[in-house]
Amino acid sequence: MELTTEQFVITIVVAFLLLLAVHFLWRPIRWIFVIAFNSLLGLLVLWAINFVGALVGFSLPLNLFTALVVGFLGLPGLLLLIILKYWILL
Repeated sequence: MELTTEQFVITIVVAFLLLLAVHFLWRPIRWIFVIAFNSLLGLLVLWAINFVGALVGFSLPLNLFTALVVGFLGLPGLLLLIILKYWILL
């Protein structure tokens, strides 16, 4: 079966459109994975802090918000949560 010129052009256009769609959709999908990965890392850090902090009676809540804060901001986010906890308690 031979491709006609019209079928060849249509195939090239469809392939180009698929590549274009993947290119534009990859960034949002990538950001979803980055957010999920950072949140998981934040949750693990909070869990470790609570595990060690249990020895001295210190804990931070384990929830999506705190995991996102620590996941996105890292150490400054963790310090922010600690400051907020003591600021609210005072």
